[in-house]
Amino acid sequence: MQKKNASQGTVLAILIGCMPAVSIAQTYPAKPVRLIVGFAPGGPNDIVARGLAQKLSEQTGQQFIVENRPGANTAVATEQVSRAAPDGYNVMFVSPGHATNPSLMKLNFDSIRDFTFVTQVADAQNILVVHPSLPVKSVKELIAFAKARPGEINYGSSGTGSTGHLSTELFQMMTGTKMVHVPYKGAGPALIELLAGQHVLYFGNIAGIIGYVRTHRMRALAVTGEKRSPSVPEVPTVIEAGLPGFVVTAFYGIAFPAKAPRAIVDKLNSEVVRALKSPDFSTRLRDGGTEPVGGTPEQFTTFMQNEIAKWAKVIKAAGIKGE
Repeated sequence: MQKKNASQGTVLAILIGCMPAVSIAQTYPAKPVRLIVGFAPGGPNDIVARGLAQKLSEQTGQQFIVENRPGANTAVATEQVSRAAPDGYNVMFVSPGHATNPSLMKLNFDSIRDFTFVTQVADAQNILVVHPSLPVKSVKELIAFAKARPGEINYGSSGTGSTGHLSTELFQMMTGTKMVHVPYKGAGPALIELLAGQHVLYFGNIAGIIGYVRTHRMRALAVTGEKRSPSVPEVPTVIEAGLPGFVVTAFYGIAFPAKAPRAIVDKLNSEVVRALKSPDFSTRLRDGGTEPVGGTPEQFTTFMQNEIAKWAKVIKAAGIKGE
């Protein structure tokens, strides 16, 4: 009898121990959630983040509010989130800057240890566009034009170390061209200045540029994935344009500050994956040139570790310095 009672007591203790986590998962979110974006409004990160926030708000009944904290290639926003309470109500919208910044600048946080990664949201190609005033209509013509005018072409980026910046540096390394970098605090400002002709060349995410291409305000020369994008199937890849091995993609994901409760991590993971599988949101992403991903917290953590290591090698080889 004593043995049976002891066994029942053990089971009861286990059930009681599980109750707080179950309760947290069932009630989260119980108030508005801040989704922190490290770029100014209007760029591809902001567009995807706001679409996700809207969908999560619909699914959970609580508001997911996007807050833009631009600066230092997302390091300003990332540091803010790293110091926030790990209660599930401070969420980082993770982008490539999270992986490149450790090799570009001294940070007051650790890009892996100070975060709990939830899931990768999406993956996106970049697209090479030029201002209509630049007299080139192909990558081949661009290379010839740039070689004849070293240091005379200004190209913009959403920030030092962004995928747009790294794409252009890689392009210059592979083609033997030399252009002048003009960094901005986000894709939104960079695109505005491109439209105004303040710089004439830009590698940027398809999601934030496709509208300008379709209205002929920018000229698309190539996309940076292994295959053509369904969003602009008429635009060749850089590989097709004559540069074998040229592949650069951006990614989006979400993370909490370190030590966020696993029950909350799993709950938000399930809500994001649910959103990515919904026909309306997944179609919206694909129409903008972005591919839904999803996956487990462990998969996204490993992905981030690999991205940091990969870009460290590229940045070192190109001699890129942070702002």
